[in-house]
Amino acid sequence: MMLRIKRVPTVVSNYQKDETEETARRSSGCGKNCLRSCCIPGAKLPLYAFRKLNNIESEKVVLGIENKEPPVAFLDSLILGEVIPGEYGFVAQLNEGRHLKKRPTEFRVDKVLQPFDGNKFNFTKVGQEEVLFQFEASEDGEVQFYPSAPIDVENSPSVVAINVSPIEYGHVLLIPRILECLPQRIDRESFLLALYMTAEAGNPYFRLGYNSLGAFATINHLHFQAYYLAVPFPIEKAPTKKITTLNDEVIISELLNYPVRGLVFEGGNTLQAMSDTVSDACICLQENNIPYNVLISDCGKRIFLLPQCYAEKQALGEVSPELLDTQVNPAVWEISGHMVLKRRKDYDEASDENAWRLLAEVSLSDERFREVNALIFEVIASGEDGIEHAATSLPKEPDTKAESTEEESTITKTSHRAMVTASLNPKYS
Repeated sequence: MMLRIKRVPTVVSNYQKDETEETARRSSGCGKNCLRSCCIPGAKLPLYAFRKLNNIESEKVVLGIENKEPPVAFLDSLILGEVIPGEYGFVAQLNEGRHLKKRPTEFRVDKVLQPFDGNKFNFTKVGQEEVLFQFEASEDGEVQFYPSAPIDVENSPSVVAINVSPIEYGHVLLIPRILECLPQRIDRESFLLALYMTAEAGNPYFRLGYNSLGAFATINHLHFQAYYLAVPFPIEKAPTKKITTLNDEVIISELLNYPVRGLVFEGGNTLQAMSDTVSDACICLQENNIPYNVLISDCGKRIFLLPQCYAEKQALGEVSPELLDTQVNPAVWEISGHMVLKRRKDYDEASDENAWRLLAEVSLSDERFREVNALIFEVIASGEDGIEHAATSLPKEPDTKAESTEEESTITKTSHRAMVTASLNPKYS
């Protein structure tokens, strides 16, 4: 019998309402205490200055092995969710109303890269009271917390803000360089910041996720999501097959026995090496208009990269009405195994089989996954120069079946060159 959990109330931020509902601007700003130029001059927010790590060994200090107490707890952990009985341990959570109260998507779902549009909702429009703290590297190498620090407008701060449409208590957003108004696209600098956040949290139950446009990101303003959940995600327990080890000791593996095909990145001599490898892979996907999700787990030491095609299948009418009726848009948390369900019926009938059936629709086919892997490994092998080349190398829709077969054969050969002898890693709990 499945354990029951409390419902999570969903609210809509006052600062996410339609622009027609805005109050008249006042001499002191727009009246909403937002993060735009009308309200930000002279404003102050808490500041968490993290220790910048040079290598993986330095994590011992951050993760609490040293007896030194940090100046403030990074985030409080408030946990909800129960495990579905079964082999895989999918987590079922009933969150009625989130899809009705959450701000609707305001951009095309068939393009991964789209320009930032300041007229649409973005995070500069939220109230300053929704920002928990600024998050930046410490200048003196020591973790510091300042309850009230000026906002450096010239050097746009990265901030951690509450998520007003949460799937968990403690659900937050990391918004890199918020005042630069970056669109939802990964770059090396922002991805490294996300890794620092997971390392700083120092808790294996704290995970950070990213959804690209086309993979159920709902706001085109660069952001990551994060929260605590005190159970292993099924994706974290799935076995993997090693593909290769890079020169900087980053290990790349492939997920096995899991409904969504994906790559797993582990190890690396430095956080920078891990970040550069994964962010380059992400850049490759978005430049080729391939929607994807990312899960950063194990304090930044394991990263899952998951290209997906659910929205494309929806548009083509290839998803069954039964699955569409669940109103579940499988983004990073659902793909990882935390099934956020919208209807009581689906929650009551939650099972491994139902979760697997939904997630199987998210996954690329094996053939397409091999093609995408070939692009990723080409970029990783050639460095930054390969990103531009890879953006033009994805085969277009062929006019004839013969052309298709020839192109696919080429892709397969490229993929084989990039891979080495594999070994199987066991499951872990």
